[in-house]
Amino acid sequence: MMPPIPTSWRSQLADEVDKPYFRQLQEFVEEEQKSQIIYPPADKIFTALGLTPYREVKVLLLGQDPYILKGQAHGLCFSIEDKEFRPLPPSLRNIHKELRDDLNVPVPDHGNLEHWARQGVLMLNAVLTVREGQPNSHKDRGWETFTDTIISKVNDKESRVVFVLWGAYAQKKAKLVDTGRHIILKAPHPSPKSKGFLGSRPFSKVNQALREAGQTEIDWRIPNCAVDQ
Repeated sequence: MMPPIPTSWRSQLADEVDKPYFRQLQEFVEEEQKSQIIYPPADKIFTALGLTPYREVKVLLLGQDPYILKGQAHGLCFSIEDKEFRPLPPSLRNIHKELRDDLNVPVPDHGNLEHWARQGVLMLNAVLTVREGQPNSHKDRGWETFTDTIISKVNDKESRVVFVLWGAYAQKKAKLVDTGRHIILKAPHPSPKSKGFLGSRPFSKVNQALREAGQTEIDWRIPNCAVDQ
């Protein structure tokens, strides 16, 4: 089953979930769940919306597709749920490296990025479900229409939002953003297959944009497991 839309987003997305495409998407995901292992688990599909209420969104970080292995995907782009999961995906390792080099903070001992989401970083994937072991297996089933609507709703906010678009896929969504009110920060994808992400200093640039708008900066430092417990 698909979980309900988190409370703080329901008024924003009420019309969307009543549209035929979303009902078809819901039926597709529920059928997949009957015969396949689907990530993230059903109750985690809308984690990004649950951890970052609409009114609190200050940054939108866009990913593409959930992780495909057990213990990884939990509804936040680039984030790993299981704090014992090893090895971390290569893109996440590069994010950790850039975080260290940009802000001179220690590399955390895990890959769970909920700390960012709780501060107003909407960590949204363009596609919110996937079959185990099969990247992009739920592509073009309707999720992109739904998440484009989320991006557009965030664009409707009067307060400045910083849209962080890493890689060519994410950067196609720039057309949904009013750059007269909001800021877009582009960089290559953090995958080692791309070049140029390391050294792009995205975290300090986000905080600079927030400062200029009179908003509270993000504390990008990720507490280690021992601190979390």
